Amino acid sequence: MIVRRLFEPGLAQASYLIACAASGEAIVIDPNRDIDMYLAAAADEHVRISHVTETHIHADFLSGSRELARRARAVLHLSDEGDAAWKYRFAGEGRLLKHGTRIEVGRVIVEAVHTPGHTPEHLTFLVTDGAVANAPMAALTGDFVFVGDVGRPDLLERAANERGTMETGARTLYRSLRAFDAGRDEWLQIWPGHGAGSSCGKGISAVPHSTVGYERRFNWAFHIPDEDAFVRAVLAGQPEPPSYFATMKRLNKEGPPTLGGFRLPDRLDDSRLAALIAAHATIVDTRPADAFADRHIRGTINIPFS
Repeated sequence: MIVRRLFEPGLAQASYLIACAASGEAIVIDPNRDIDMYLAAAADEHVRISHVTETHIHADFLSGSRELARRARAVLHLSDEGDAAWKYRFAGEGRLLKHGTRIEVGRVIVEAVHTPGHTPEHLTFLVTDGAVANAPMAALTGDFVFVGDVGRPDLLERAANERGTMETGARTLYRSLRAFDAGRDEWLQIWPGHGAGSSCGKGISAVPHSTVGYERRFNWAFHIPDEDAFVRAVLAGQPEPPSYFATMKRLNKEGPPTLGGFRLPDRLDDSRLAALIAAHATIVDTRPADAFADRHIRGTINIPFS
């Protein structure tokens, strides 16, 4: 089995390419919009991306699942769990996943486990290297369990304006944690979807991965046996979600528009720039913020390319 963790520091976001070396097939889990890096990683490993999926409808970045599945001619897998009010609008483009559904990637088995709380449709993926084992070696937990923390259950209400879902989500998260913890081997690895700096939790460690046994001992969320106390603890101190989260939620639910490839915008020469400024067009200056602050053209907007 081949495993590549691809990390985007600006979002503290991790996605994973998992492949079967024997069959040359690969699955990508939680790709972000920059899909070229997954295609490059697959080429480096001499495998073909045949499956694409994600743990849930993301709030902090625009998903690349739809785009990558089309570019790679791969099967798109999307959660069909959760209530009817929170489903993928473009689910008809792929295969629907329920609790217990298995994706076969050569001899690698990826099994979906419904772990709601952060979002109603959230899935965790258990990964088994069928060439050498008959039990999972790792759980890709997305925004369910982090190293040292758990996913916040308040985003549907605070970012997507789904009223009354915050406490319900917290109670659901508590039950998901108890169900996930029951009977899991201590050595089962946890490969989360975020590291320190993400707004999807309030105390995520910078350590990239963990085990069930370690989290049982040192993750605060596993030490609160009372549901009401857990609800109070998980909702307390959550940071204000960035304002763009609501837009990301909506776009990822409806289906991010596919681009069909990426091309840098044309660089503007002086004459075109002057004409556009005269026409009151919106001009984006992509230089670093300190360079923009030092000197820039009046009326332009600074969005650093990084």
